[in-house]
Amino acid sequence: MLITGDVLSGDWASLALNAIFSLIMTVLIYGGLVYQLSRLSYLFRARQHHPVNRRALDRVFDETAPPLSILVPSYKEEPRIVFTTLMSAVFQEYPNRRIVLLIDDPPFPTDPDDIHQLDRNRDIPAKIRALIDPPCHQFQSAFEVFENRVERGPLTETEERRHLQDLYQQAAYWFTAQKEAWPRQDHVDVLFCKKVLAAQAASMQERCKELETCPVPAGESFAVFARREYCRLASLFKVEVTTFERKRFENLSHEPNKAMNLNSYIGLIGKSWREVRTPDGLMLEPGEPGAGDIEAADATFLITLDADSIILPDYALRLVHEMRRPGNERLAVIQTPYSAVPDAPGTLERIAGATTDIQYIIHQGFTGWQATYWVGANALLRSTALHTIVQHEKERGYTVSRYIQDRTVIEDTESSIDLIDLGWTLHNYPERLAYSATPPDFGSLLIQRRRWANGGLIILPKLLRYLARGPGKLRRFPQAFMRIHYLASIALVNAGLLIILAAPLTNAIQSIWLPLTALPYFALYSRDLIGLGYRVSDILRVYALNLVLIPVNLGGVAKSLNQAWTKEKIPFGRTPKVQGRTASAPFYVAAIYLILAHWLIGAGFDFASERWVHGVFAATNAALLFYGLVIFVGLRESIEDMTAGFRGRQPEVSPPAIGEAQFESVPDPSLKPFQVVPSKAVG
Repeated sequence: MLITGDVLSGDWASLALNAIFSLIMTVLIYGGLVYQLSRLSYLFRARQHHPVNRRALDRVFDETAPPLSILVPSYKEEPRIVFTTLMSAVFQEYPNRRIVLLIDDPPFPTDPDDIHQLDRNRDIPAKIRALIDPPCHQFQSAFEVFENRVERGPLTETEERRHLQDLYQQAAYWFTAQKEAWPRQDHVDVLFCKKVLAAQAASMQERCKELETCPVPAGESFAVFARREYCRLASLFKVEVTTFERKRFENLSHEPNKAMNLNSYIGLIGKSWREVRTPDGLMLEPGEPGAGDIEAADATFLITLDADSIILPDYALRLVHEMRRPGNERLAVIQTPYSAVPDAPGTLERIAGATTDIQYIIHQGFTGWQATYWVGANALLRSTALHTIVQHEKERGYTVSRYIQDRTVIEDTESSIDLIDLGWTLHNYPERLAYSATPPDFGSLLIQRRRWANGGLIILPKLLRYLARGPGKLRRFPQAFMRIHYLASIALVNAGLLIILAAPLTNAIQSIWLPLTALPYFALYSRDLIGLGYRVSDILRVYALNLVLIPVNLGGVAKSLNQAWTKEKIPFGRTPKVQGRTASAPFYVAAIYLILAHWLIGAGFDFASERWVHGVFAATNAALLFYGLVIFVGLRESIEDMTAGFRGRQPEVSPPAIGEAQFESVPDPSLKPFQVVPSKAVG
């Protein structure tokens, strides 16, 4: 169909054009197949999934649970955002957990704003302790008194049930009080109040009612049953929250990326460390157990959690339970790919969030094809798995350990290949248990998406070596089909679309096949958007956003190629999280205008040459690109950013919408909810 008479007569230019077009069509069809197979797997897994009964999960309170450390890497984050993330970690219903905020700011800033922000982040653990210490002491004391009653003699079941109901009722009241007091500055706060505080209040109240009639499990004494309930309550607020700053120590890595922030602390876990001042600076050296300046408690499992994410209260409980199931001994990473925070106030944030929610479907589908990738915003890791892929290297004359690869800025993706190459597996748990913020303006989205596009081509050769090595190559074909597309699609699809719109296709290639091949993809994408709570018309906005992001994605790809050539690491581009607008890099804004002009001029030439199909295609894409430029970037904002950027100064941006006092208005720890209240008073 694509080979013309001109080609057969020796028209090599036509032959090349046909070959390029055929290759691009193959890539687009390949992407459509990956999406359809992924969503089919997602739907099948969602239908087959049956969550573990809560009573089975509660068995973890009968034993000494494997220690869990929740690591939250942070670099110049707003304290309010960090506080919310840490509180979602605090309220994990897992009995043996520890939370460490890994502050990566320069430890000795000179700018007054940086000093103030760093001090506030350092103070967060104390604020959390002031908030949760009263209920922690209350429930811990109740547990200890219960243990004394067990030692003294037989328990009175009716009386113990009444004690437990009172305690659950008080816990419900405490969470309700915090929900009412929590400052709702944005939709993230609303989500936290609903999915964490209100959910915990409802869970406590539900258990309070269940205790009236629920029987003791068969083959179990009432004392064991009651102890489990007391232990659950006692562990609700029993958690250590601390901070760690690797850049204070000369002999730890100072590489400017999230991976090495995590690696520096992971290398300390399980040991005691003392701070030693030397002529070269402050050093961290091994110390006697229990007598060090820093006690990095041992951890069987780790949760890595971005500082702008929220995990639901049963995240750790369910994922650790899955990790410990028989047959999962080689499971290295389990996660629930994060969803976008719902009810975003701006169009850009809502549509960018829609693409995130679609990615949730794709990643869940990947697991059905044994092609899971670790997505670093939140994940539960097995410590022993990380120790099998660790690499020791020299940095500034000191030995540093790399458990998570930092060769690219998508460190979780490359580490996925390292793990599967050693026989470990990765898994996406089929529930929505994690949410992450979406950049609210184009400037911050540009930084995030350029980072996401950077690194796939560098990692691709490592993946191909794994797929081609050893026995069972044919069995790996399904995961190869998915994994290769994940790494290469950003480069191929964005470049392919530019080429199709740039090339004046011959009449032989002008056909209806291009839109027809894309039709099933867009139809299913629209259906999935509706299922996720979006509108049908949002498919056009998603497409427009993807057009606007073409130069951004290709910029990330270009950085990958540059890194592959120079062998120099690309600095980690942190996504800004500020209340004001983030200025866009002028080069990318200018590129959008250039692409728009090229498509409009090309469409005009196509119509003049009677290449109607290509002309309509180019004109339609130009219209959608202009629409995306208006609603996602903003005409005035784009001109401001280009003018200011090319003149070498910062553009004026909108001031923060929320005052400095927003972080100070955390729930009041002086609340005294620990009075037994009537059930009707508990919301």
